[in-house]
Amino acid sequence: MTLITPSDRFAIFGARGMAGSAISRALERSGYHQQLKPSRTELDLLDTTAVTQWFSEHIPSIVVLAAAKVGGIHANITYPADFLLENLKIQTNVIETAWCSGVRRLLFLGSSCIYPKFAEQPIKEEALLNGPLESTNEWYAIAKIAGIKLCEALRKQHRFDAISLMPTNLYGPGDNYHKENSHVLPALIRRFYEAAEANEPSVTCWGSGTPLREFLHADDLGEACVFVLEHWQPSAEDPPFLNVGTGVDLTISALAEAVAEATGFQGTIEWDSSKPDGTPKKQLDVSRLSNLGWRTRIKFADGLASTVALFREQLGAELVRLS
Repeated sequence: MTLITPSDRFAIFGARGMAGSAISRALERSGYHQQLKPSRTELDLLDTTAVTQWFSEHIPSIVVLAAAKVGGIHANITYPADFLLENLKIQTNVIETAWCSGVRRLLFLGSSCIYPKFAEQPIKEEALLNGPLESTNEWYAIAKIAGIKLCEALRKQHRFDAISLMPTNLYGPGDNYHKENSHVLPALIRRFYEAAEANEPSVTCWGSGTPLREFLHADDLGEACVFVLEHWQPSAEDPPFLNVGTGVDLTISALAEAVAEATGFQGTIEWDSSKPDGTPKKQLDVSRLSNLGWRTRIKFADGLASTVALFREQLGAELVRLS
């Protein structure tokens, strides 16, 4: 017996993005075919009236909120108000309207950046709000924390079945490879791909290369989302959110070397230590989700190889458009 059924109508907000599209594929593989996936042009999630009207017209029973304004360190530093305001509006509009509309289950995607910069490693869910955030992404983190707490508050006060997942750094099909607004892994893939194509002698990367990061393939996240929607009902004593990741991290310098090899770059790698490193280490404790019976399936080396191949095949020709 699972908590969702194939007869449910799923509304997936952000279904065109990397996480949302992976969740949609995972639901399809598990037999959940009734999916509503409004695009940005079809529904502006910043418009409260439009969101309310959409729910009244389509009446979903299960909601997955994967839509968000996202970006890397440069984007977060440059547009702090945009990251805070837009994410707060999206989350409030969708979560509150889902509750008011009688949605049975809601899954909200947070982010591992919600945790304190110097949290004890690996990071347990209980670390939330136990220290200051990393300054380079605090605006996005604050918005995500507000979304998590809104789900928790509605659960406590109104028994609304809202749960959240905190994924680590994602990569895979549908990622954003913009020169300035992408996250570290897609940014490195594009930079090394271009350097290899141009036969450049060196590539300069931001920071010292010493921070440690954990990476999860988007398709593993999709499977985790289906798993918790089907099986996880948190007790009153537990936080209504779970970490999801591999539990294994690597240095940014090791990541750069892996990307260089995967893209065929033969030059040297240099580091610009005048640029920010971000959080020194951010490894998630995934024991709570593991104890429920879920495990990752895609090894990082395999996932990176397939991601670079997909970038080369589908996105390489679009670099000019993405600039």
